[in-house]
Amino acid sequence: MMTATQIPDPTKRYQRTGLRGRNIEMLSWLFMRFSGAVLVILVFGHLFVNLWLGEGVQRIDFAFVSGKWANPFWQLWDLCMLWLGMLHGGNGVRTIINDYARGPRLRLVLKALLYIAVVATVVLGTLVIFTFSPCPAGAEPSLLPSICSE
Repeated sequence: MMTATQIPDPTKRYQRTGLRGRNIEMLSWLFMRFSGAVLVILVFGHLFVNLWLGEGVQRIDFAFVSGKWANPFWQLWDLCMLWLGMLHGGNGVRTIINDYARGPRLRLVLKALLYIAVVATVVLGTLVIFTFSPCPAGAEPSLLPSICSE
């Protein structure tokens, strides 16, 4: 608990600590602002193309995603949404852990679990985007979607 002598005088001007180097928390704050702005553009572009220019939500099915991911532009678009979304969200949760986790051991465990979840999701999502094949060679024809018989 802080005593009155430890609380800085609010009427004094801000004084620098004299520490130099990178301020990770400031870079994190800047990343949240820039990634949030880019994510707004990516998500609204995604919704605009998929729902408004397309035939609505009833048009989105396996064949739609297959056709969309056949184009490298849409693979890259979705990859950027995945990576930025996960890094943005992970950074936000990291900040919440820093603010609310009481002890250093709990903070370490929670952040380790968070980092594992973010990395696993990014790696698996990236693999799905780039290795997705609606018509795998050698698959049983009766199990394939109708777009593969064309």
